[in-house]
Formats: sequence, C-alpha cells, structure tokens
Amino acid sequence: MRKDRLDLFGGSVLLGVTLLLAFNQVIVKLVNEGLQPVFFAGLRSALAVFFVWAWLVYKGRPPRLNRATVPTGILMGTVFAAEFLCLFMALDLTTVGRTSVIFYSMPVWFAIMAHFGLGDRLTPTRIAGLTLAFAGAAWAILSGSSSGEGSLAGDLFALGGALGWAGTAYIARRPVMRAEGPEMQLFWMVLVSGPILLLAAPFFGPLIRELQPQHLAWLVFQSSVVVAGGFITWLWLLSVYPAPTVASFSFLTPILAIALGALIFGETVTWAILGAAGLVAAGIILINRPTAPRP
Repeated sequence: MRKDRLDLFGGSVLLGVTLLLAFNQVIVKLVNEGLQPVFFAGLRSALAVFFVWAWLVYKGRPPRLNRATVPTGILMGTVFAAEFLCLFMALDLTTVGRTSVIFYSMPVWFAIMAHFGLGDRLTPTRIAGLTLAFAGAAWAILSGSSSGEGSLAGDLFALGGALGWAGTAYIARRPVMRAEGPEMQLFWMVLVSGPILLLAAPFFGPLIRELQPQHLAWLVFQSSVVVAGGFITWLWLLSVYPAPTVASFSFLTPILAIALGALIFGETVTWAILGAAGLVAAGIILINRPTAPRP
C-alpha cells in the first residue's frame, strides 16, 4: 500500500539499505584482492540470476522474456555491465571514499537525461542541485590528481560508473521497461551483464589473484544479499514511499563510504574529499526535492 510519508519502519529499512550500499563498496575492494574486478563483477551477475529468479518464483511471478522487450532488455543489461565494470575497476584503482563521492554524482547525469528524453523538466532548484553535485564530483577528481592521493584512471572509471547507473535508470523509465516492473528489470540486468562481463574479463589481466575462501564467501553475499536483497528492497521502498524521499537518502551513502574506507582501509580523509562529498550530498537533496504543484 502506498504511503504519503516515511514512517519509522520505512526509515529503519531505508537506513539499513543505505548502510548496506556503502558497505558494498568495501566488500568489492576486499574481493578485488582475490579476484580480478571485471571477472568478479561477471561472477556476481551470473550468480545473482539464480537468486533473482528464485525471488520472482517465490512471489508467484516467474521470469517470462517477452519478445517485444528483448532489444531493450539487452540494451539495459549491456549498460548495467558497463556501469559495474567501471565501478569495480574504480574500486581497484582508487579509494572507497573517492569512488563513492564520484559514483553518487549519478543524479546529475540522470536529471539531464530525463530533461531531454523523459520530459522531466529541470527547475531552478534542480539546476542548483546539478551545479552543486557536479562541482563536488569535479572537486573530488581534481583534488586527487593534484594531491596524489587518488588515481585519475580510477576517478574516471567511477565517473563512467555514474553515467552507466544513470543510463540504466533512464532505460528503466522508458515505456517498454517500465511495463516490465522493477524486479524483471533487475532480472534483465543480471542476465545480460553476466556473460558480457565474463567475456570482457580476460582483457583486464589474470582472472585470479590471491584468492582466499573469504573472497568466495563475499562473492555469494554480494550476489544474494546486495543484488537480490538490497536492490529489490530499494525498489520496494520506491514502490511504497514517496520516491523523492527515498532517493534523497542516497546522500548518506558517500558519507558512510568515506567513514568505512577510513575505518577499514585506513584511507586518508581530507578536507577536499569531505567538501566534495558535502556538495554532492546537497546536490542530491535538491535534485530530488519535490516540485511544488502548479496552482
């Protein structure tokens, strides 16, 4: 049942999902020590197919691949593959905090796409949000390049991941995939991205690094809890509570990721990265702020 405001239960679930998504980037960086990033991303999608399929069967809606949606589904899965190729490579090359700040500039790119392709017009408030979030992402990239704390290649991969994320969100809002529903959209994304990433993986170096049993355990956790659990819970929250309220909570993810990166990996937290995160967070809030109805 749709609710017009976030209640205590919804807020608790939303906070838990936000923390999971922040911790997810720590997990990726940990597993990258044992598996090559693109190979890891491909294995994650391939395993997630079975978990998402099991969820759909449990809900009484087993996956059915409609012929009319095949081209769009393949496109969506391909963009999803590019998104996570970039994200996993970014986490291999630069810090968790920097990756998260740049990756969560996604609302900037999605708002621009939605303005031109979905008729979701940019208001002065959203333009202000775009400016702040864009400035934050640029500050994160430039500060890392000048200080030597980050990797320019890693930062650019994170930016590519943000563009890919915006692309999948844009395709999901188009009529063909919107009719499929969020769970089938996720099924298309993991179904198509798995083979693409596994075929691309050999071009990024040896597939196995210093593999340990815990890396395999985290791989299964990623496929089940993060993808099939976290993503579906996020989509459920969007279906029950006001979308702008749910989306605005994403500003917490880069802040939590910076804290986790410092706590677990000993990453340096500079004023520059905190300032960049603050700008991105403020931009996300403004971009997702509800538009006042016209009189």
